[in-house]
Amino acid sequence: MTPQPDPVTAGRRDRPSAKVGQVSRPKAGRVLTWTLVAVAVAAAVLGVVLPLPRPAIVDLSPVGGVGVAVLLVGAAQLARLRFRVGRGTVSISWGETAFIIGFALAPPGWLPVATLLGAAGAWLLITWLNDQRVVADLAHLAASLTLGASGATAVTYAITGPSAPMGSTRVQVGLITGAATYLLITLGLAVLTLSLHRDAPPAHIAVRALHAKLPMFVGNVLVGLLTIFALVNGPVWLLALPPSLWLLQRTYRYHLRAEEERRIWEAFARATRTLGGSSELAVAAAGLRGALDVFGARRVEIDVLQPHGGSPRRYAADGTAQDPTPGSLPGAVITRAMEVGGTPVGELTVWLAEPTLPVARDELAVSAYGDALAGALHDAAAHERLAQLEAKVAHDGVHDPLTGLANRSALIADGDAMLQTIHRDQQVALLLLDLNEFREVNGTLGHRAGDAMLCTVAERLTDLARDQEVVARLGDDEFAILLPTISTLTDSATPLHEAPVPLPRAVRRAREVVDQLGLPMEIGGVRLVTEVAVGVAVSPAGGTDLAELIRRAGIALDQAKELQVGVAAYDTARDASSTDHLALPAELHDALTADDQLVLVLQPEVDLETGAPTGVEALIRWRHPRRGLLSPGDFIETIEHGELLGPFTRYVLDRALTAAADWNKSGLDLPVSVNVSARSLLDATFPAQVADALRRHHLDADQLVLEITESVAVSDQEVVDEVIAALREMGVQISVDDFGTGFSSLSFVTRVTVDELKVDRSFVTGMTDSPAAAAVVRGAVELGARLGARVVAEGVETTDQREALLALGCTSAQGYHFSRPLPADKIVAALHQLAEAAPSKIVPLRADGAS
Repeated sequence: MTPQPDPVTAGRRDRPSAKVGQVSRPKAGRVLTWTLVAVAVAAAVLGVVLPLPRPAIVDLSPVGGVGVAVLLVGAAQLARLRFRVGRGTVSISWGETAFIIGFALAPPGWLPVATLLGAAGAWLLITWLNDQRVVADLAHLAASLTLGASGATAVTYAITGPSAPMGSTRVQVGLITGAATYLLITLGLAVLTLSLHRDAPPAHIAVRALHAKLPMFVGNVLVGLLTIFALVNGPVWLLALPPSLWLLQRTYRYHLRAEEERRIWEAFARATRTLGGSSELAVAAAGLRGALDVFGARRVEIDVLQPHGGSPRRYAADGTAQDPTPGSLPGAVITRAMEVGGTPVGELTVWLAEPTLPVARDELAVSAYGDALAGALHDAAAHERLAQLEAKVAHDGVHDPLTGLANRSALIADGDAMLQTIHRDQQVALLLLDLNEFREVNGTLGHRAGDAMLCTVAERLTDLARDQEVVARLGDDEFAILLPTISTLTDSATPLHEAPVPLPRAVRRAREVVDQLGLPMEIGGVRLVTEVAVGVAVSPAGGTDLAELIRRAGIALDQAKELQVGVAAYDTARDASSTDHLALPAELHDALTADDQLVLVLQPEVDLETGAPTGVEALIRWRHPRRGLLSPGDFIETIEHGELLGPFTRYVLDRALTAAADWNKSGLDLPVSVNVSARSLLDATFPAQVADALRRHHLDADQLVLEITESVAVSDQEVVDEVIAALREMGVQISVDDFGTGFSSLSFVTRVTVDELKVDRSFVTGMTDSPAAAAVVRGAVELGARLGARVVAEGVETTDQREALLALGCTSAQGYHFSRPLPADKIVAALHQLAEAAPSKIVPLRADGAS
């Protein structure tokens, strides 16, 4: 039994033609071949040199006996049968029979030489008949058989000795053992050779070879022993040998073919189960793997016809890494066209390792496999076309067919989804654009020019879009840009009366868009300038949905067109359908009785030099159930002009004093600041309300700071002065908020004794670049020193601002540089952390507490 190194060509491919040639071997395989040759030659020479005398059972000269042995070996190889193992081929022959008879007829030492000559002669004839020139393979094969014969001869002679009678049991045991040795040596070399060629795993090769060879091995040994019996007891029995050999050969061939067909169809079933796939590539990859497994092929190619013509798409796989280019591969090449219902799909080509079945059966198997593969490729193509159609329908459903931008439905769906990922407090904006002279372009230059203008505007808007911004065409000449990252205030320590600033930033962004779209463009050979009107709507991410934002931006766009300006912002006063201002008082009333709508946040005031806390400002936010988180600017005007001012002020004061009582209990003696409306100071009962709140929370009056805006100066001065005097007499501290922004600052502080001046953040932000802003801050610091009042700078965000304030003599500040506003349940820990981090640990402590 030996590996078949060079297959027989059972068919040729017309495109391209397959030229039979030598299979390239890995380097290790070439080393093994010539090592075997050297050892086989040495064994043959050694057998001739060593005297192994033994009488022959017939009257033949030594030369005649060797000649008969050579003929027997050659005939055994010519009658070989083949089967596939992986992508290699193994031959099984009558070698054991030739060895047994040769041992009886020729001098034992000459059997290796006879095997070498007989095997080489037989395979030279085989390769010549099949037009093959494979010297290395022939040498490898002859050397393997020679080594098998050498081992078998040595083992048999060791058992039988030089003089045991040929018909004795001892000789029969020796011959059976020698034949088994011959089998093991040739089998081992076959497994080693095919493993080096990576045709299959060694264990798989050994199991397949033994399963195929064992029945023939038993028959070979029996034929050899029966032939010797006939030679010893009567040559007439030899007449029964030819029909017996013919019958056994037919039986062996049927057994191997049945096993090969079973293997092929089992592999076929496995392969076709894996052919399903949703893409041509997946099906082709599975088809290549399956064909390599089913046919033990050296190479497989699948050519798939393309639906719109053009060159077929080719997929190919080699059975081993050492296979050469397809044009030089040996073996049968079978090409079959693949069709489904008469519709061509492509072509399947398989390079077989060697035909172990009749060519017609191999072709039948390839055809059946091609039919299964054609069905899978056809289904995959249909699946891909359906997926492409679904993708196109889905794409067209959310994109404008002319510009490729998102359409209205996509903007609303994707925008609402985006808003769900943004914090409810984050401000978002929508810019709604309209081309003012688009209809004139359509009417003058034609619809093709109008389409070109729309595409140019879409391109410019896409180029202008920043990260996360969404550009859409809503219809005709109307476009939209969703801005999900409009910044809020630089410092969230927003007084109750102050409005948010994201709207001006959105307006600036809109003006940038207007300027860029206003650059000249050439449409239909005419150089044009496009005029654009933009409506701007801003809202918290949790305050509305995209449809409502588009509606509001549409109202602003109408205003821009009416006023003939480039940009206009949404104004609820112009929105006849907006009921927010009507519903707000009732919603505020509900908020005052709810537990989770009005939210208190607190921001520390710190010593600029040490960073130690010196006070805390109380800020209020409204977590509106429908509109999201609202700043005081969204609702404070409604409170100040309605009947809820008193309850709202008492509510905020109560929450602030509750928080102050908590940090007071922890040992921190820090005042809390609360903003007070001008109308509260016109209420003569307000000091009594404050006193009652302090008593309920067990706090001293100096632990409360009431922040008063300069607008108080224009109120009824006599009543305000009396209320402030009563509060100061109680010990409550008075602070002037946003100092420097009103026209009556100096008259107010000369009329009323104050404990604190808070410099507006606009001056703090601009002081590092503006000498005027720095002068205002310096003046406030100097005025505070003369009045004996603290000066607190609002909105400090950077180290440069802190250092500039220290240089001007300011001692206290608040802002993001030190701490963001925090909820009441986290402020105590934050105050202790600031106190512990201060270099001098200068923190006011109560006599009964510890920091």
